[in-house]
Order: sequence, then C-alpha cells, then structure tokens
Amino acid sequence: MPRRPRIHLADHPQHIVQRGHNRAACFFAEEDYRYTLHGLKLGAEKYGCAVYAWVLMTNHVHRLLTPDAPNGISQLMQSLGRRYARYVNRCCKRSGSGRVISLPGAWAC
Repeated sequence: MPRRPRIHLADHPQHIVQRGHNRAACFFAEEDYRYTLHGLKLGAEKYGCAVYAWVLMTNHVHRLLTPDAPNGISQLMQSLGRRYARYVNRCCKRSGSGRVISLPGAWAC
C-alpha cells in the first residue's frame, strides 16, 4: 500500500517526528545532540522555518515547526538528514537514515 502524501502548508505549525533506522539509536554521544541542534538552527534560517520546540530522544526526534513556504519543512528535513547522515557515517563508520513523519500542527498539542 503506498504512503499517503504529506501535507505541505505554509504558515501552519507541523509536528515532525524522525526515527532512527529500525528504531535504533540516532545519538551516541553528547556532541551528536549539539551537532543536530546546530544543524536545525542553520537549516531553519536557510529554509524559512520557525522552530517552536524540539525533543531529542535517543532513538527519535520531535520538532514543532512552522514553514514560511509550502516546501520549507521538506527542504529543512532533507538538509538535516543529509548533514547528520554524513556526520554519523564519518564518526561511527555506519550507513543508513530514518523515515520522516509529519503531522498537522493540531496533533502537536
């Protein structure tokens, strides 16, 4: 069964959930969390997304974002995923990435 298409809404909060591959750990050291947050700051500025909240868990991440443009979150998440995958692959000699799930802001409450 195909995946349902993502909703792309500008100026509406979105709850973004990103899990590690097979729900395995995404973060292995304290520096991994800092690297992720720095990338979120850079990407949010570049792709026009307001960041309201985030929760970095060992094996997944929650973000509450509002994009200025319909594709802002997609571009941000693609940038974050590529950046962090390169970082992990380099540091931990690993490969792979996780699936991104986005939910309309009403579900974030």
